[in-house]
Amino acid sequence: MQRDDAFRQQVAERLAAWALQAPPEDAALKRAAVALTIADEGPGAGLRGLPKNRGWSERAALILTRRAKTLRNHAGQWALPGGRIDAGETPEQTALRELAEEVHLQLDPSAVLGRLDTFVTRSGYAITPVVLWAGAARELAPNPDEVASIHRIPVAEFLREDAPMLETIPQSPNPVLRMPVGTNWIAAPTAAMIYQFREVCVLGRDTRVAHFEQPLFAWK
Repeated sequence: MQRDDAFRQQVAERLAAWALQAPPEDAALKRAAVALTIADEGPGAGLRGLPKNRGWSERAALILTRRAKTLRNHAGQWALPGGRIDAGETPEQTALRELAEEVHLQLDPSAVLGRLDTFVTRSGYAITPVVLWAGAARELAPNPDEVASIHRIPVAEFLREDAPMLETIPQSPNPVLRMPVGTNWIAAPTAAMIYQFREVCVLGRDTRVAHFEQPLFAWK
């Protein structure tokens, strides 16, 4: 549909114009990439009383997961599909590989729309978000070793008036950032990447997120 192409072009153009912050050069950091994947929010939209002919700016969703409870680190938390960058890989290659491994969604390099700023975590990772276009993405299946469940979160959910949620903690001069979803919330670093996607790709605002803090449970 023409409206689909218009939203994809908008995101691609805004990412192309975005001046990425230089990634940190600290050799001790573990390099990783995540797939920030835009997909159709799915057939459930009609069940919620929403018209099915809305444009992509109204019915686009991001693919998120809940991490398996058996994982050693960050079990059960909200996440974007992703992982360590293997030797010789680019962040784009890692994001595509991890997307296929975690939710069985196979996309080719033409799905890549661009990157957002690399985010350094308290746990020692430098994570590069790669924005991908997945279209309908109807056939998704969780890898049970890594993923407890897959969720299509409408982009509109991240435009709520109560987003982002900021909290001060005595352990840091910077505010902890969370993004509300339903009656729950997503914590940074995932929330910081989603927030920057919202600001840069959807709203066209120049917004940096590297300074935002993560909750104490994510410092491990």
